[in-house]
Amino acid sequence: MGTNWKKMKQGAVSRSQIYGLLAAVFREEPNAALVDEFRNPDMLRVFADMDVELGEGFYNAPVSMVAEMLAEEFTRLFIGPGSHISAHESIFAEVDGDSGSLWGTTTVAVKKFIETTGLTYREEYTGIPDHVSVEFEFMQQLTAWEADRWQRKDRAGAQYALRVQQLFLDQHLLPWLPQFCDVVIKRAAVPFYRAMAELSKNYMEFEQQYVTTDAAA
Repeated sequence: MGTNWKKMKQGAVSRSQIYGLLAAVFREEPNAALVDEFRNPDMLRVFADMDVELGEGFYNAPVSMVAEMLAEEFTRLFIGPGSHISAHESIFAEVDGDSGSLWGTTTVAVKKFIETTGLTYREEYTGIPDHVSVEFEFMQQLTAWEADRWQRKDRAGAQYALRVQQLFLDQHLLPWLPQFCDVVIKRAAVPFYRAMAELSKNYMEFEQQYVTTDAAA
C-alpha cells in the first residue's frame, strides 16, 4: 500500500501547530491576541477533541480582562517575585548528578542538540536554551521540517526528521516535562494553566508513541 503523502503532511502540520501553541503559552505573559486565538472556533474544536477545559471565565469574560488575569498568573507562577517555577529542563532533570542549576550540563546539551540540526533561535530570544518554550518551539520546527519532507514526497527525509524528534523527546523533553507539569498543576490558581499543563503532559505521551511508531515505519 502506497504512502498517503497528504495525510502524513497534515499530521505533521497539526503536530507543529500544537507545539507552537504550547510554546506560546509558556513563553511569556499572554496578551489579548493569544486569548483571541484560543477562542476561535478551530481552537475550540481542538480543545474539545483533547478534553481540555479552560473554564467558563476564559470564554465569558472580556478578552482584555482574561489577558490581564492570565498575565498576572503567569508572573506569579513563572517569574516571581517570591517562590516561582523555573521552567527549565536543568532545574528538573538530573544528568551525571548535575541538576538544579542553570547553564549546567543539561543546558549545554540542549544548546548543542539544537545547533547540530542547523535550526536557529528567534533573533529576539535572549533566554536560556533549555526553557520549556524553547524546547516546544524546537519541536515545532522539527515537525514543520517533517511536513515539508512529506510535501516533497521525501520519505527518507521525513523519517530522518522523525528520528531527530524521537531523540530529542527521549533525551530531553520526556525525562523532565511530566514533573514540571505536575508542579504547575499543583500551584496553578486558575483553570487555564492547569489545563495547559495537563495538555502538555498528555501530549508528550501521545508524541512518544507517535514518533516511535512512525520513525520505524
